[in-house]
Amino acid sequence: MRFISKKATVPPMGLITVAAMLPEKWEKKLVDLNVAKLKTSDILWADYVFISAMSIQRDSACQVIEECLKNNRKIVAGGPLFTQDYEHFPQIDHFVLNEAEITLAPFLKDLSEDRPLQKVYNTVDYADLTLTPVPAYNLLSMKDYVTMNLQVNRGCPFACDFCEITTLLGHKVRMKKTAQVLAELDVLYRLNWRGPVLIVDDNFIGNKNVVKKSLLPAMNNWMKEHRYPFAFETQCSINLADDPEMLSLMVSSGFKSTFIGIETPDVIALDECHKVQNNNRDLLHSIKKIQGAGMQVSGGFIVGFDSDVPSIFQRQIDFIQQSGIVSAMVGILHAPKNTALYKRMAGENRLVKESSGNNTDASMNFIPKMNAGELLEGYRHIINGIYSIKPYYKRVRQFLRTYQPIDAVKSKLRFSDFKSFFKLVYIIGIRNNGRIEFWKLFVWTLFRKPLLFKDAIQYAVYGYHFRIVYGIK
Repeated sequence: MRFISKKATVPPMGLITVAAMLPEKWEKKLVDLNVAKLKTSDILWADYVFISAMSIQRDSACQVIEECLKNNRKIVAGGPLFTQDYEHFPQIDHFVLNEAEITLAPFLKDLSEDRPLQKVYNTVDYADLTLTPVPAYNLLSMKDYVTMNLQVNRGCPFACDFCEITTLLGHKVRMKKTAQVLAELDVLYRLNWRGPVLIVDDNFIGNKNVVKKSLLPAMNNWMKEHRYPFAFETQCSINLADDPEMLSLMVSSGFKSTFIGIETPDVIALDECHKVQNNNRDLLHSIKKIQGAGMQVSGGFIVGFDSDVPSIFQRQIDFIQQSGIVSAMVGILHAPKNTALYKRMAGENRLVKESSGNNTDASMNFIPKMNAGELLEGYRHIINGIYSIKPYYKRVRQFLRTYQPIDAVKSKLRFSDFKSFFKLVYIIGIRNNGRIEFWKLFVWTLFRKPLLFKDAIQYAVYGYHFRIVYGIK
């Protein structure tokens, strides 16, 4: 983040959405712990402290809870961590669980009518997203973020056994109306946001019919009318590659990248985890089709399936290198609470602890079929095999050869880019031990792919980041 003078990638979508559901007359203050420290004065200012967190943020949430208790402030908690595990937080005053469109209203009603407040407000129903308000973007310090975000749908039609999305949000894909999405774009535009916008849906194309026939044409027109102020990023399933019309619409509407859960090139493991959308296809060909249409692909990869054998580690390296997926998030399989995998591991007496929510910390919460030491060593082999200097830069060039962005979504240079550029040239091109490969990419791009120069430089920064995170020299 220091290259571009930002503090966090994206703002907390859940908190700003819930904030918009609170009474207008309430005074509200947002403290995003990714960009600011929580001060005692913030806690003392509040009548109620609303906390939301994911599983990976458990330790941080516990610290906030401790500070609130120390300062005698009431706590209202919600979000994925507490929805899945609220029994482990008896010190919290009230839980507003599941989706706030349903469970927040009865809490607020009890509060406004001075009735006794329940300990837990929850539901088995799923929310109607056409009732979801525009998030309270005005509470954000927007200058601190690389990307703004918005949500179009919740739920996923697929049933991957390790995924907790469907346990939280169901299989039915529920969508906002097209007019709602455009209204959120209008708000971001009026707040003078320009640049990346992450559509946080777990599968943006979960309801392909509505997305292709209604939403994308409207977004396409909106972007043209406003001269393409945003570059969209999102998450999709691999079957996006099967629909050239959808791909073309997304790219012309300003979509620049998508995250796809690839998981593994091994068909037995894909079948084992019920990743049906990835099976019976040439995964490399599908990825190349998306890249060739003008969209970058980042991907999720997993090792530790019961069917995995030692050769899987080199197979993962080879696949990632050939795919040109520059940002490859590789992790060891976890069994999140309440998922099908969790229940199977519990039934087989293989669970050893709850999932940390972090699939890149080389931890496991169940006993794998492969020797645990061999699995850990293989995981480290993959990380070194894809993020060491030479293979990483080779993969960047592999991607740039395939990538074909259209004019409307080509990166636009801003004044701040020049400041970042000189900073990174000094740090990566002069001080860093990867400087030779950096300059080779620099020259190669100028001569072979000059229109993608900004993308190449951005990926040089990514590589520097990954090498620091993983401790690779």
